[in-house]
Amino acid sequence: MPTKVAEPLDTYDLLIVPGGFGTRTLIKDKVFIEWLKTAAACELKTSVCTGSLLLGAAGFLKGKRATTHPNAFAELEEYCERVVDQRIVVEGDVVTARGVTSGIDLGLYLVESFVGEEGKEKIRKQMDYLMES
Repeated sequence: MPTKVAEPLDTYDLLIVPGGFGTRTLIKDKVFIEWLKTAAACELKTSVCTGSLLLGAAGFLKGKRATTHPNAFAELEEYCERVVDQRIVVEGDVVTARGVTSGIDLGLYLVESFVGEEGKEKIRKQMDYLMES
């Protein structure tokens, strides 16, 4: 069983970049950002919380709308066309989720993308999760 992520990232269909305080360090790490750029060919690039700052630093948010944790809206403005105050923002091959709990919305969005509305609803109901409209 693999114990680390393979390089380069273009061998994957889906990239999920988590957020957290570590993003403020990684955003300055040129080697890490160059590695993240190898995900350009991934069919879907996603982030939760401040992970969107890393997607932005890698250039994936250029000309797109995006979201992040509200405390990082100002930082995100540097990387995207427009910061949007929504739980998830879908822009082609990039999906950004706002704060940590928006990761649930992102997960349900991904389930719906892969298996359809019925699969998403089954999981949502089992979780007893109310989604915003």
